[in-house]
Amino acid sequence: MSSLNGSSVVLPKTQSEWRKALEELPSTPEEIPAFFFGHGSPMLAFSERDAEQMGDVMKSNGPKGPLATFLKDFGPVLLSKYKPKGIVVFSAHWETLGERLVTDYGDENPLLMDYYGFQPSLYQLKFRSRGDSALSHHVVQLFKDAGFLARTTNKLEPRGEDGRGFSGPGLDHGVFVPFRLMFGEEFMDIPIVEVSMDGSLDPQKNWALGEVMAPLRREGILVLSGGLLIHNLRDMTSFSEVHAKNVVKEFNQAILDAITVAEPVARRQALLDLMEHRGFRAAHPRAEHFIPLYIAAGAGGKDGNVKVLSAIYGAPTFAFDI
Repeated sequence: MSSLNGSSVVLPKTQSEWRKALEELPSTPEEIPAFFFGHGSPMLAFSERDAEQMGDVMKSNGPKGPLATFLKDFGPVLLSKYKPKGIVVFSAHWETLGERLVTDYGDENPLLMDYYGFQPSLYQLKFRSRGDSALSHHVVQLFKDAGFLARTTNKLEPRGEDGRGFSGPGLDHGVFVPFRLMFGEEFMDIPIVEVSMDGSLDPQKNWALGEVMAPLRREGILVLSGGLLIHNLRDMTSFSEVHAKNVVKEFNQAILDAITVAEPVARRQALLDLMEHRGFRAAHPRAEHFIPLYIAAGAGGKDGNVKVLSAIYGAPTFAFDI
């Protein structure tokens, strides 16, 4: 249980608390909320044996940690309450400058294992899913109608470096690693399309990208944006609520304070102000893992409420416009 600055507002941090928050989500397939979710890291896919060797700082980010447990609860709730016709997802691990790229991978989405130096088993992970060309082109048209450059990208076009030693296409690990936990390793019923975020990492520009996606929510499409709100690989203690520096913990609390501001205009400003917080750079030497929060907020619209579904340190999940 997490309280805001000692107030009576409590946020869900334990499984019983976040299950209650998930249960309270209204079932609205006609207008699905937008979601920011903590997408974790490849460590979510570690074997239990490997996880035991991670040490106290990182063990909470592994397959038995709170985020892995939450994601296993989160996915089935999304499917049962919203019955989505498709999923459009943004990831901290895909950014482009000048134009938005939208995957159009057809009958099976390849995987881009864009991580390095892990044990061989991490390069044998499975997540079978499919794309949908009609949905991909619809997303592109929404961007074009809003004045953005956008196009599809297919299996023949590499989009990044793969840890197996080649450049290739595919859903990156910010998508397939959490989705394996959320939806299982075989997930062919509902198409998945990934969209690149704006590589300028400008919060306003990325908020605007989310706004373009908002109409999809009224078409039965689930819009997800994944990142981590604490992500500093130069200071591994930052990933642990116990071991992190006080300024990083203060920043984590500032995020929760901002997201729970009730009035939408004030909440937007509070969220944008987070990048000026004195703890921001201690939590994010580079902002790519934080920016997906703004995409989800934009997709949630201007006047909606926000519900904190989990307040897991550094990797919370928020529902916009419930």
